[in-house]
Amino acid sequence: MSGSLPEASGSGSGSARGGAEVPDEAVTPLIRGIAVLRRLTEADGAASLSGLERATGLARSTVDRITATLARMGYVRLDGRDAVLAPRLMELGNAYLAALRLPRVLDPYADALADELDESVSLAVCDRDGIRFIHQATRRRAMSLSFRIGDLLPAERTAPGPLFASEWGEEEWNRWRERRAADPEDRGFPAVPARSRPYGGGTDTSALPAAQRPTVGDDFEERAAEAGRAGWALDDQLIEPGLVAVSMPVREAGRIACVVNVVSHTSRHSAADLRETLLPRLRAAVAAMERALELDAQGAPDAPDAPEPLGHGPKPTRSASPARATATTGVTGVTGVTGVTGVIEPGYAEGSAGAGGTGAPAGPGDIADSTRPGDAAGPPSPGDDSGDPAAAGRATERPTERPPTPSGLADWTAASKQELGREFVESLARGLTVITAFGEGRAELSLTAVAQATGLARATARRALITLEHLGYVIAHDRVFRLTPRVLGLGFPPLSRTTLPEIAAPHLTELSQRLGDSVSLAVLTGTEVQYTGHVSTRGIMSVNLTVGTRLPAYATSLGRAILADLPEARALEVLADGAPEAVTAATMTDPDVFRAELDKIRRSGYALVEGELEQGLRSIAVPVRERGGRVVAAVNVAMHSSRRTAEACVSDVLPELHATATRIEADLRIAGRFRRVQLS
Repeated sequence: MSGSLPEASGSGSGSARGGAEVPDEAVTPLIRGIAVLRRLTEADGAASLSGLERATGLARSTVDRITATLARMGYVRLDGRDAVLAPRLMELGNAYLAALRLPRVLDPYADALADELDESVSLAVCDRDGIRFIHQATRRRAMSLSFRIGDLLPAERTAPGPLFASEWGEEEWNRWRERRAADPEDRGFPAVPARSRPYGGGTDTSALPAAQRPTVGDDFEERAAEAGRAGWALDDQLIEPGLVAVSMPVREAGRIACVVNVVSHTSRHSAADLRETLLPRLRAAVAAMERALELDAQGAPDAPDAPEPLGHGPKPTRSASPARATATTGVTGVTGVTGVTGVIEPGYAEGSAGAGGTGAPAGPGDIADSTRPGDAAGPPSPGDDSGDPAAAGRATERPTERPPTPSGLADWTAASKQELGREFVESLARGLTVITAFGEGRAELSLTAVAQATGLARATARRALITLEHLGYVIAHDRVFRLTPRVLGLGFPPLSRTTLPEIAAPHLTELSQRLGDSVSLAVLTGTEVQYTGHVSTRGIMSVNLTVGTRLPAYATSLGRAILADLPEARALEVLADGAPEAVTAATMTDPDVFRAELDKIRRSGYALVEGELEQGLRSIAVPVRERGGRVVAAVNVAMHSSRRTAEACVSDVLPELHATATRIEADLRIAGRFRRVQLS
């Protein structure tokens, strides 16, 4: 059986552990579907269907069925002959990060340390004989750290690696030696440059045969022993020339929970300088992190010395219950909005859709127009969205979201099968949904708990777990299952840098095609809106604005939709700073009239502007909210006034606009749960 299934080799590829025989009860479509997701991840998030056929060794018909199923789940987007990873796929990695709990507790400390040192800081966990990053606080420089959350690196070429290896036993060391022998160039680790010979040292080895010359990592066992004694480790250009790092472990209950890694460049620090200059401050930060973990394990609120990173808004806070946190999301820039260089801070609370925290519609019928073929937003994940703060900020006209239930998965699967027929692979959809059963407060689950959370039969859940364990995505111990860091390898690295315009782009295109009008996305920067996304129509007369265009916020529907979310005093301050002038005879400039207009927008949930920016131009806009409920952008539909009346805009365009904003928000909540989302 195992010989017929596509499997890559090497630890870095995400293959089955140790090349073990495929269990008889394994779910073959799940193995194949994960192989497709791995290849898309390795291809930086996009690949042609024919390319996937070649890379996986699967038949083209199988690739078509798998990608159709993944598209139905919202995990990929089919763009012509290409498959592109979609933000909703990040709910799988979010499930692992939520169950891990470390990002929620430690990310604010890592961010504050990065601000203090003005260097990139990351948190890493051990993944067998490699390491994976679970958090990155990077510096905005021309030469900056390029690793992404979820990237897998060979342990021997990093600073965190020796620290993790100091706790390895003989089994782990044997696995590492076998991998080194099988992959001498580190080709199984796409995130790092290939290992090359010779490795610099004090001895001239040029006379030795190539196979006997030393390479990077040959001294790893000595480095691990030294790291265990010293309690810290250095990376002196092991990954590539110029890159240096210093690391220290964060311990919980006597074991290494994760490693804090400070990365710099030799133009700023030498390896010795990192040790002498930064290590004392790194020690202090690690001590604070360990105290925070101890308090969190006791169910206490945030540590009194929990830091607040510079310019990043309030840090996430916890509720009294250790199983659920409150989403408090800081946004840089003007209160309630952000400038074009701003970010949306992570929202660590467990929102909708169980571990995924998506808030996305739970399948067909959950949003006004989701019955269109292929438009289902994906299966419901275990959990409840009733605690999503973003929902409270939506206008009552916005289509509601039904809290997902276990029975919803069966209903969604049946509807998907009826619509797509044999193109929909039920066992793949069910198997991936098992991953989202895990989350905060659900780090370890029994088979019964997984079946109850997903609504799957015990036999179905058991086969999925057996398959995931075989592939290394879960581990079993004492009749309970736990996700492994390998889950982050399913799309998280390429998606972890997705910006809001990239998230919104397919939704804007689809809306423009459906309505035949121009559609735009914009953020507030100072007193202006800046267009960060735009889709024009092909008509002779259309609204044609380029990305980057800035317009006065007071005269645009986009600006007013964002300003209405600000406290009234702040909105009027923005208006005053902008020194509003009458662009046309219809432009609203009187502060009292403008105040009344903002009140109207707050009540109705949309902004309609007619001829105030340009005669004959009519536009209608709605806000886009991050997972904390704060407005961070707006999306609008613009047209010549002869195309539709104002009444038609409200009756025909507004429902479609609201549905599009809802989809963007759903993707944004997933993408921004454990990372900062750039707004432009």
